Amino acid sequence: MAGKYIALPKGVSEQTFDAAIKAFRGVLGETSVLTSAEQLAPYIKTMMPVPDSEHAPSAVLMATTVEQIQKILGICNQYKVPVWTISTGKNLGYGSAAPAERGQIVLDLKRMNRILEVDKDLAYALVEPGVTYKQLYDHIAEHKLGLWLSMPAPSAIAGPVGNTLDRGVGYTPYGEHFMYACGMEVVLANGEVLRTGMGSMPNSNTWQVFKWGYGPYLDGIFTQSNYGIVTKFGFWLMPAPPAFKPFVIQYQHEEDIVEIVEIIRPLRINGVIPNAVVIAHALYEAPVKARRSDYVTGPGSITDEAVRKITKDHKLGIWNVYAALYGTQEQIDVNWKIVTQAFGKSGKAKILTEKEAADDPAFAYRAALMRGDMTLKEFSLYNWRGGGGSMWFAPVSQARGSETLKQMSLTKQILGKYGLDYSGEFIVGMRDMHHVVDVLYDKTNPDQVKAAYQCFDELVTTFSAQGYGIYRVNTAFMDKVADTYGPVQRNVNKILKKALDPNGILAPGKSGIRL
Repeated sequence: MAGKYIALPKGVSEQTFDAAIKAFRGVLGETSVLTSAEQLAPYIKTMMPVPDSEHAPSAVLMATTVEQIQKILGICNQYKVPVWTISTGKNLGYGSAAPAERGQIVLDLKRMNRILEVDKDLAYALVEPGVTYKQLYDHIAEHKLGLWLSMPAPSAIAGPVGNTLDRGVGYTPYGEHFMYACGMEVVLANGEVLRTGMGSMPNSNTWQVFKWGYGPYLDGIFTQSNYGIVTKFGFWLMPAPPAFKPFVIQYQHEEDIVEIVEIIRPLRINGVIPNAVVIAHALYEAPVKARRSDYVTGPGSITDEAVRKITKDHKLGIWNVYAALYGTQEQIDVNWKIVTQAFGKSGKAKILTEKEAADDPAFAYRAALMRGDMTLKEFSLYNWRGGGGSMWFAPVSQARGSETLKQMSLTKQILGKYGLDYSGEFIVGMRDMHHVVDVLYDKTNPDQVKAAYQCFDELVTTFSAQGYGIYRVNTAFMDKVADTYGPVQRNVNKILKKALDPNGILAPGKSGIRL
């Protein structure tokens, strides 16, 4: 315990912090500056295998306006107080709402939750950071705008700003979220307000329709970084298609991933399947229908025999390929013929449409995600083992069958070494695949906590040594992953940090970036 505060910012005395807190209260009012242990409890709990105390904030600030943020940053610069910004603050499995380093102030923007504009004709939205997907979904439904959202699996409780800035993905044809971002408002560390793209031009009416503006394209440097605080965010929405056909294709052997990917890749590149295809392993889907304890007890990872029994009991494939077709019924009919012919050649695939799989809960939640609907079913993963431990391991793979088989086998081997299960899926972009694995463990069990940390560390070390980059990671491993991308990139990031944030007040440690 650090005196009257549960933690203090690094290098800041209690007396100096007192002065900063007084100044923050002068800007926000007493009730919007949180310092008690009870108030800060929601901002401390993480799912990572490290003591939560390592990520305890010193205070939480609840801002509602750009002007307040500007004044807050002025105080942070004056007293050299670091500030970690969150929007909805969920980020489950990647660090939750807790700051990267002990003692950082959390700037919580969830009260900045205005939907500023939704244009039906041009199909775009402009929102503040605290807007959730559910809030925007309800707005679109209420006004009968005929537009679809693309959202990550946490859907309702997450928000488009936080998800896109961490380069999250969704499951509709607009699933590569940053690709469909268009125009940001950013408060820089010195308090200046930058509008990217066409937004820098006074009276512009093309801010949310043309991404590039004039000169260097800046939006990318504000993703997965700590160079500014995004306060307005524009992105494109998908017009609701006349028809939608979700389907699942099941395979029964792990080595079938080679055939699956070789079939999918040309269908994705050629646009026959327009959305991000998910290839989910049986243990990724099983928690929707079963509990681990129904099939195995005691230490060690689950056996292949138990996994096989799960697939039979619950009508799952070892691999479950979820995709959809969109457009007019005529377009869907043509593309469905192409899809079924491609997957039907070997005789290994079992193809199920909504008609055959409508009552299956795993299919239902996948279909909901592919049409931009609300669902929290993926959180069933956290009931699989129990104990509240989760870290997403997310290496990128080429869309080649041999590469995905190699990644799956290597991941499964390392997890098994530490007594953990392989709960993974591949999300197929155009030419890449996000390999997303939930490293689940019991955080109340010290042995599993130790094993989970060592396992994740070995996963990052082994995969990076083989040239597989991690595209997103939890706050406990940000420095390690940043190191895998080499000293030149780290140095460039540091140069940008010095130029844009000379006092290093904005989220030190985010993506391994600090002065």
